[in-house]
Amino acid sequence: MTADAHQSHPEAQKEITPEQWEKIDKIIDEFYGKPGAVIPVLQQCQEACGFLPAEVQRRIAEGLDISASMVYGVVSFYSFFTMKPRGKYNVRVCLGTACFVKRSEEIYKRLQQELGIVEGEVTPDMKFSLEGVRCIGCCGLAPAMMVNEDTYGLLEPATALDTIKKNY
Repeated sequence: MTADAHQSHPEAQKEITPEQWEKIDKIIDEFYGKPGAVIPVLQQCQEACGFLPAEVQRRIAEGLDISASMVYGVVSFYSFFTMKPRGKYNVRVCLGTACFVKRSEEIYKRLQQELGIVEGEVTPDMKFSLEGVRCIGCCGLAPAMMVNEDTYGLLEPATALDTIKKNY
């Protein structure tokens, strides 16, 4: 599909660049006809774009010759896929039982306040996004958070933002 095909979808032009559409098409072409292609295609397309808006999902469905509802079902089921843009640094605060008991909700609320965003939002400079997640698999470090792939544990509400500022 060429860039001209996007003329009927002006909202996609605002979100996805022509270079990103080119990457998406290459990814789809690489996996076309291969069993189990949906998740790897979605992962690589999300890496290329930062998120998976509806127009990208439709393009993947058309390119892999599968239903759009199947693509949406996978995107909406797995928490590592997002339909909203994320910041350069995606902050995930664990709200699972072990972390919650050790005041992770206070950390989460403090970060919302300090960053000026709520669940799923991105700071105006696109630097940070914030999510509350159920478990990040490090209960022994409770309360914990992740920034992209880096894990921080034994946090305090008063110092969690300092941890982010110091490292990012």
